[in-house]
Amino acid sequence: MEAMDRLMDIMDTLRGPGGCPWDVEQDHKSIMKCLIEETYELADAIDGDDVDVLKEELGDVFLQVVFHSAIARDNKMFTLDEVINELCDKLIYRHPHVFGDTSVRDSGEVIKNWERLKRKEKTKKQRESILSGIPNTLPALLNALKIQSVVSRVGFDWENPEGVVDKIKEEIQELGDAMEVKNKDRMEDEIGDLFFSVVNLARLLNIDPEAALRRTNKKFSQRFYEIEKKAKEQNIRLSEMPMAEKDRIWEDAKKKI
Repeated sequence: MEAMDRLMDIMDTLRGPGGCPWDVEQDHKSIMKCLIEETYELADAIDGDDVDVLKEELGDVFLQVVFHSAIARDNKMFTLDEVINELCDKLIYRHPHVFGDTSVRDSGEVIKNWERLKRKEKTKKQRESILSGIPNTLPALLNALKIQSVVSRVGFDWENPEGVVDKIKEEIQELGDAMEVKNKDRMEDEIGDLFFSVVNLARLLNIDPEAALRRTNKKFSQRFYEIEKKAKEQNIRLSEMPMAEKDRIWEDAKKKI
């Protein structure tokens, strides 16, 4: 663990006497946003298939774990060793089919056992609902996916994707009805239902909705860049380019991207 010791020595220096004033001032809440940002940067690196960037971003995420652990230790809460050992104990406990004598047929049964064992843990026993452990800070798309995944494990789920497609059509119709009467509150409600149903469809098709939307965002941005590039070549403002010309460039870009 030479690398780990080196990292902890650096962290101790940064937060110790004569260290970095910024690092010393931080607490769990003040650096929480850093962990979220680093996690999304890691996701971008995974999508980009760049090994060097992936390695760097994994390091940045790991730094956040070490940083939080150092803050906790300095406040006599817990240490990094305790974090790691608790994680090791949890992994062994939740994998009785590997470290014990439990038998499983497939990964689906592994997930069911995982959820059952989680509910037995003392930190989970005080929760009023199986949904109580889902972080409220998750982005809405991921929150919807997590909610659906959790309830599906207790049998509350669609029988097939086709049923969700029908539900999506129903939600679109209800949104149209809300638009006709120009009821903004109802429109927001129906758009939320539509999003939730689309996430359900993605889940049943074994497609990560977050990854799918990131892919579409990237594709859109690349195609739009082609329009920007043409506007620069023609030495005109993008806002001055006729919509018909934008559409033509967009359709050409679709053939390549």
